[in-house]
Amino acid sequence: MKKADIGMIGLAVMGENLVMNMESKGFTVAAFDIDTKRVKDFETGRAKGKNIVTAYTLKDFVEKIEKPRKVMMMIRAGSPVDSVIEQLIPLLDQGDVIIDGGNSNYPDSIRRTKYVEDKGLLFIGTGVSGGEEGALLGPAIMPGGSPKAWPLVKPILQAISATASDGIKCCEWIGENGAGHFVKMVHNGIEYGDIQLITEAYHLMRDLLHMTADEMHEVFKAWNLTELDSYLIQITSEILGFKDTDGSPLVDKILDTAGQKGTGKWTATTSLDEGVPLTLITEAVYARFISSMKEERLIASKVYPRKNEQFVGDKKQFIEDIRKALYAAKIISYTQGYNLMKAAAKTYKWNLNYGSIAMIWREGCIIRSQFLNKIKDAYEKNPNLENMLLDGYFENTMKTLTDSWRKVVATSVMHAIPAPAMSAALSYFDGYTCASLPANLLQAQRDFFGAHTYERTDKPRGEFFHTNWTGRGGDTSSTTYNG
Repeated sequence: MKKADIGMIGLAVMGENLVMNMESKGFTVAAFDIDTKRVKDFETGRAKGKNIVTAYTLKDFVEKIEKPRKVMMMIRAGSPVDSVIEQLIPLLDQGDVIIDGGNSNYPDSIRRTKYVEDKGLLFIGTGVSGGEEGALLGPAIMPGGSPKAWPLVKPILQAISATASDGIKCCEWIGENGAGHFVKMVHNGIEYGDIQLITEAYHLMRDLLHMTADEMHEVFKAWNLTELDSYLIQITSEILGFKDTDGSPLVDKILDTAGQKGTGKWTATTSLDEGVPLTLITEAVYARFISSMKEERLIASKVYPRKNEQFVGDKKQFIEDIRKALYAAKIISYTQGYNLMKAAAKTYKWNLNYGSIAMIWREGCIIRSQFLNKIKDAYEKNPNLENMLLDGYFENTMKTLTDSWRKVVATSVMHAIPAPAMSAALSYFDGYTCASLPANLLQAQRDFFGAHTYERTDKPRGEFFHTNWTGRGGDTSSTTYNG
């Protein structure tokens, strides 16, 4: 058998399915895992009779790959990635490519790109989204790292990626060093936001409108024929319609505690570093934290019992209000995510193509939706768009949604049904569209207690002033900076 076109390290679900995907597209693939039993099972199972060559040592694995070698890792993020890189470097030749396809944090990819390049090799840190099914049938792929590596891996990565309805592959070069993993991180943050918004809509229908799972199944099924058409709305409908072995809705038997693997948290902490208000996604992360406090919540619910007031109004109209509120908040989620990408691009000097990123996300990934075409259109019209809310489509759309959005958030507050992401999104929208915020008082307070200075409305921007508010503080002011 001829040498492999690419090698895969890590034969868990994602790695194994990507190998099968690559082989199905006509590539010969070398496969290795530190767990020899996993290699043996793969060799005698799914890989049998395929253009897949297995190896039981890293040295043998590397020797089975055609030069310049392309070695992809699908292993746990963190120190395991660094460990495998260290083992690979002595076995590889100048110009070979190491690809990290796991959910690594982007600062690690920035560091690893430089380190691997200093050894004469090339590095790619790529986001791969779509889960088990996506890995096998076509994921969305977001590669970044050493630019010289892209032409070497492009034919393979684009061949195995998802294809949008217009024939465009959901894989394109993102940018240097950590750009690929950064965009994947933002993708996952938006995913947190989308999921939380959907659960809040579900919560309102379940506990306020007292709808059954079957009734909500039909609502989400209908919503998937509107602007909300997306993978997450589709699977929500399917989940609500799924029956347990006794014929009752399975969703009603699932414990209300949510897990998370950290990418949402990374997105939230990065927004603090970049000074970008990522309120919706951050609340989505916190909502998972609160859900995990199940025992405490049970105690607190007895201390502060709900009045359980009945909904008064047009139920059908309120369901439509929820749909509109969900769409409005979803627009804010993507707006905030894109603002974070724009800020990081300045920090790290990445030339991100925002329209292209939306196109990558249209198929294969968890947040795939028709809505992304609107984002693509917005950034194709204006690549320097400051904020999605200033695009014509989103401006006109938001104006048709805000009344329903306010009604839903107000109703959730009055009926003690938490909607943290939906309400945080509305607060962001109201803050962003408010010409005069109360930060003048805030800045006066800072100047009063810390001589932090302020700007004046009757003076040019950039001039700073300090007032001796008490007559005892003197005229010396603090230095002016924003942390």
